[in-house]
Amino acid sequence: MPIARAAKRAAVRLGAVALAGALLAACGSGSSDTASDGEGGKVTLTVDLFGSFGYKEAGLYAEYQKLHPNITIKQTDTEDEADYWKSLQTRLAGGGGLADVQGIEVGRIASVTQQQADKFEDLKKYGADKLKSQFADAKWAAATTKDGAVLGLGTDVGPEAMCYRTDLFKQAGLPTDREELAKKWSTWEGYLELGKQYKAKAPAKSAWLDSVGSLFSIMIGQEEERYYDASGKLIWETNPALKTAWDTSVKAAEGDLSAKLDQWSPQWNQAFAAGSFATIPCPAWMLGYIKGQAGDAGKGKWDIAKLPGGAGNWGGSYLSVPRAAKHKKEAYELIQWLTAPEQQAKLFQKQGNFPSSTGAIEKVAGATDPYFSGAPIGQIFGDAAKAAPVQVLGVHDQNVNQQITNALSEVERKGISSEKAWGNAKKGVENTIG
Repeated sequence: MPIARAAKRAAVRLGAVALAGALLAACGSGSSDTASDGEGGKVTLTVDLFGSFGYKEAGLYAEYQKLHPNITIKQTDTEDEADYWKSLQTRLAGGGGLADVQGIEVGRIASVTQQQADKFEDLKKYGADKLKSQFADAKWAAATTKDGAVLGLGTDVGPEAMCYRTDLFKQAGLPTDREELAKKWSTWEGYLELGKQYKAKAPAKSAWLDSVGSLFSIMIGQEEERYYDASGKLIWETNPALKTAWDTSVKAAEGDLSAKLDQWSPQWNQAFAAGSFATIPCPAWMLGYIKGQAGDAGKGKWDIAKLPGGAGNWGGSYLSVPRAAKHKKEAYELIQWLTAPEQQAKLFQKQGNFPSSTGAIEKVAGATDPYFSGAPIGQIFGDAAKAAPVQVLGVHDQNVNQQITNALSEVERKGISSEKAWGNAKKGVENTIG
């Protein structure tokens, strides 16, 4: 998921370290590329992901297993990416317990290419260099080390829009037409103003948006430079665009426009079906998540409009093969197939994950989604993807974002001042990344 930022890259370790890593991959853990789990060459591929990649839900695993009768795919999934990343770091450090395929969120990919290249397979060993033309340049470059190793294949990108509940809008006397709404909230000020109107006539126990953390994340996704500049310098404290996103989020919190829900929490999940909020900043991968949480009862109640303030990107992911994987060759063949244009197009049409494959983007240009009131999702997210800035990636992007959204949650839920929350964010970043 989610979510693409163009990376700057530091040097990776070469020479003896790279040789030692290669020897470790070949000799360690007692595994090989052709190892099987049982008789007849049967192989069980393990896939460890976070959030909602949608492969199982879209039937892609079943299709792959039908095409490859010797392969069985077993997926584990952690809902919260921060929890997933922490667990992955522990397993990478120990060298055990790793899956054949590991998902990497785009906010972590610079950490992988710059600091953990010795922990993942260079996919060029299996022919990945032939796939470069299939992917958007920024998506490919972000998973490539300075010396040219390819450490992941891109799944999706996260072009941004705004998802909203038409039934709740009607009850509050607001327009529901997506084109009219796009004009009314062409700016973030317009979005907050409409939120005030909603609050005045909202149904009971329903807020304008889910959380100010999601508002901040979607706004900062509209910027080229966010937490780092192109030289690798940490700039979040002095970045005026980030401060604007912070101030807007604080204004929403102080205006009591949010449902005060922590994203990925059980309460947040339940709120989709309960109608606890009328709008949610919505990168393409969020569509599948909404469907999963709101269920069949939500079909036709949701719609999608253009995002306030211009195009942006939030999220997107990669599939990588750890050097400690048991079935490296088979793992590569699976991720090559899952990220091919045909599969990316199917995944978008069924789950909403917008393709990073240029060929798939062409295939889905005319896609609509009946769940979201027939919204032209191919056009909405396709236009956003084309207009979104190529973002600068930093080693600790995801960590910085987490500390900032944690601090905003304190404003939202505890009523602390913006100044104190900013100070807490600064301390959190310092404690997390040094």
